[in-house]
Amino acid sequence: MAASVMADDAPLPAAEPEAVAPEPVNILLVDDQPARLLTYRAILGDLHENLIDATSGADALRLLMTHEFALILLDVNMPGLDGFETASLIHEHPRFENTPIIFITAINVSDLDRMRGYRLGAFDYVMVPIIPEILRSKVVTLVDLYRKGRDLEIANRQLAAANEALVHEKARELAMLNESLHQANRELASRNSELHAEISERERIEERLIDQDRRKDEFLAMLAHELRNPLAAISNAASAFRLASPGHPLHETMARQLALLVRLIDDLLDVARIRRGKLALKQGPTTLNAMVDSAIETVAPQIKKGDNVLNVRRLPGDLLIHADHARLSQVMSNLLSNAAKYSEHGSQIDVTLSNDGQWIEMAVVDQGIGLTKEQQNWIFDLFAQVDTTLERSRGGLGIGLTLSRTIVEMHGGQLLVASEGLGHGSKFTIRLPWRIAEWPVRPVATIQPLESGSCRALIVDDNADSADTLAMLLELLGHEARCIYDPHEALDEVAAFAPDVVFLDIGMPGLNGYDVARLLRARPEGANLHLVALTGWGQPEDRRRTTEAGFDHHLVKPTDAETIQRICGELAQRTRAPGPRAD
Repeated sequence: MAASVMADDAPLPAAEPEAVAPEPVNILLVDDQPARLLTYRAILGDLHENLIDATSGADALRLLMTHEFALILLDVNMPGLDGFETASLIHEHPRFENTPIIFITAINVSDLDRMRGYRLGAFDYVMVPIIPEILRSKVVTLVDLYRKGRDLEIANRQLAAANEALVHEKARELAMLNESLHQANRELASRNSELHAEISERERIEERLIDQDRRKDEFLAMLAHELRNPLAAISNAASAFRLASPGHPLHETMARQLALLVRLIDDLLDVARIRRGKLALKQGPTTLNAMVDSAIETVAPQIKKGDNVLNVRRLPGDLLIHADHARLSQVMSNLLSNAAKYSEHGSQIDVTLSNDGQWIEMAVVDQGIGLTKEQQNWIFDLFAQVDTTLERSRGGLGIGLTLSRTIVEMHGGQLLVASEGLGHGSKFTIRLPWRIAEWPVRPVATIQPLESGSCRALIVDDNADSADTLAMLLELLGHEARCIYDPHEALDEVAAFAPDVVFLDIGMPGLNGYDVARLLRARPEGANLHLVALTGWGQPEDRRRTTEAGFDHHLVKPTDAETIQRICGELAQRTRAPGPRAD
């Protein structure tokens, strides 16, 4: 009776936890004979793993690109890629170099063949006819090793996390667990070779990315340089047209658009300058309205195309400021361009100017697609773009806002963004510290031909359009000009023409401008020559090289007519000095 009571009061035994079936792994079966593939499936089907067939070595390689396999059963004798060739290609890939392979062959293989197979990473050989128990046991062993390796990797990650927690929590417990961690380290040692391979691959990719980034900067610089050559011809032609047809209504449009093209080319270089912190400002006196008007003129065609309504609220009086007029106009035109680009057809864009005595604010408000809070956090990052259908359809390089923020901050100001969310428009505000300026605004320079006196100019440029348009401009300015397109003819032409000034393109094939300048300076009459370098490069290092080569001036393409007239005018005055001129 007592025993019965005790039995009734005893706790029930805990239920055994239900075993969880392991997740099936992939096994690749490679054989050109469908009958054998069916045989493999019949033998291995009760293992409940994922059996995937490939009828050739090429099929096997394609499957390896999209699947992870615990092991591979590979027929030795197949048409096309045989088993040995397929195994070699598989193990050449770092991802599959440790994937075990069981070779299956219907013919007796020699010891040399076996050695070849083992060198290629074979785990074992199975002869046909296949003994099911042998094949199944080998597969079970390899699958079990694969699962254990995978579980070990997971355990290693968990152990590392636990180790980090233990370091911060209890130093004493860490000492007690050191022995177990040493054991784990010994287990991790078996993975070191794979980890080293992964690290080497990452380092290779990182070096490649750094090299690609450097090549990108070099490409942008070269692209900007190459674009300056045709722009030089266009600029010269526009200046010549301005002299030949004074007062023509197209002059201002051509000058404005040419300046915009030059600025766009400079923007390509600004990307690299921003990354190196070498972006520079050219500050001078300007007015707030002039800066805003210049930006509006730049984007007027885009606003007109979108039928947008531009509403500008100005201050009662204009403000004189000391700033980089072109750069701030660039910032404002970029904000206006974005407002038009991301607004619906016919919507309104508001520009508001304000001054509280300490800060000048210029706000651009649109009724466009708007920005999320997350987008507002990274919208000023380099190459950042809003990921919407509208953005993809209308393009954008993702450098405008980054450049704009940098320019405003270099003026001591801020560029702010605000939006209530997608579909609610955006507001970009330029905030600049205001100081009362005391400098008068300089009038815009004009081109005037010399009333009297001229100089002789020789132009050496392999780009015929650039040379011819510069010669035309010089002649309209009242000078005598001659062109040659082959730098090897420069010495003879200087001797025959006796120029006062030589305009030398730097980047010419066969004989560059530096070499021509040195050859001219080495001649007896070279000391009196005035040499002007024409180039697309304008960095301090480039100017140093032209100076060392003997140039008197360094002009960056496209050159402005005022600078050319000033150089030639000074030489013309020199030639009008008392004394005969030797021709």
